[in-house]
Order: sequence, then C-alpha cells, then structure tokens
Amino acid sequence: MPTEPDLTLRPADVSDAAAVAEVHLSARRTAAMPPPVHPDNDVREWLDGRMRSTDTVWVAELRGVVGGYARFTEGWLDDLYVAPGLAGRGIGSALLDLVKQQRPDGFCLWVFEMNTPARAFYARRGLVELEHTDGSANEERAPDIKMAWPGAEPLTFLRRLIDDVDQQLGDLLARRVALTRAIQAHKPDTTRDPVREAQIAAAMAERAPELGEVRLGRIIDAVITQSLDATGGS
Repeated sequence: MPTEPDLTLRPADVSDAAAVAEVHLSARRTAAMPPPVHPDNDVREWLDGRMRSTDTVWVAELRGVVGGYARFTEGWLDDLYVAPGLAGRGIGSALLDLVKQQRPDGFCLWVFEMNTPARAFYARRGLVELEHTDGSANEERAPDIKMAWPGAEPLTFLRRLIDDVDQQLGDLLARRVALTRAIQAHKPDTTRDPVREAQIAAAMAERAPELGEVRLGRIIDAVITQSLDATGGS
C-alpha cells in the first residue's frame, strides 16, 4: 500500500497528548471492538500519563495533523491507532514498519478476536497468532488473541517465548506435586479415580482445544503418575 507523500513520523511529546487521545478515542469508536469501559476523560488522563512515562510513542503527522500513533515498550506494541478518516492511506503500515525497525528483536501485541480487520492487517504484515483467550484477563471481558512479529531472528524470539512458558509450566507442575502430596492423607484409599481424571482432561480441552481430550487424558495420566511417584503415593 503506498504511503502518503506528506506523511511524517516523529517521536511524540506531551504537547501531542490531546491529539493522540482523539485518535485513540475516535478509532476505537469505529473499530470492531467491544464498547469502552472507561469514560473519555479517564482515557485522556491515562494516555497523558503514558506519554510522560518510559513508553515510546511516535505519531504519524499528515500535513501538520496527527492522524495516527503507535505506543510500544520493550517487547510489546501496546497501541497502534489511525484516525478513521485517514484509514487505508498507509499510515498504519508506516507506523508498524517503524515499530519493527525500533524493535528488531520482535514484539507481541493483543488484538480482540472480533477485530478481524486488525487481525488481517497484522497477518498480512508477517505477524502470527500465538494464543487465544476467553477474555477473562482483560477489562472488556472479550476474547482476545496474542500476536507476535518474530523479528529478525524468529527462532531466537520464539524460543524466548517458549522459555517463559516453560518457566510458568514448571511452577504449575511444582504446585501440582504439592497438591497431590497434600490430598493423599484425605483420600479413603489409594485408588485413582478415572472419572475425575477424565473430567480434568475435558476441562483442560476447553482451554487447549488443539490438544483434545484424548491427548490431554494421556498428559494428565502422566502428570498424576509422576506426581504420585515423586510424593511416594501410589
């Protein structure tokens, strides 16, 4: 997509706060996104605070008017918005290319599942979908998707994300072993409960549908077996 010849990208300063907030609010009102949960004035104050923080903010200026902006941190693209009247003129692409240049090692972002235009925009520009959630962790309580641009060295970037997940997985397995140990004294006998284990696999399949109940059943069996072995249970 060609970029407007009069488009200028520059670092934002606090004097841009009002214009950045207007782009943010107007873009969200017209995008395929859930209704906002905060009043406009609260959003303006919050963005003003972010622009005075360590966040990096760049604006796209078209003939002296701020028509879009990107806000990003070390590993995340937190905001990328274009004023509705200027959509389709290459501003979003220019801002995304800028973030890629500024963060060559890669970055992640969140996009609402319902925002199919944004998802398609990012996918066309090399971002991949990594994680789907039910939205319970965001303020809007709307399903969202974690996407990533894997940077100049995708293998290194993705392995770093895997390392983060494996650390969390290790913590969860340690907790599982501790709970397995604690529950043994309260069970009437040492017989395992296949019905309960099947229920656990079914519940986990709702969170990890790509694995399915059968695979997760095997995983749960291995986790319980090894947890019992580690705690001296049977």
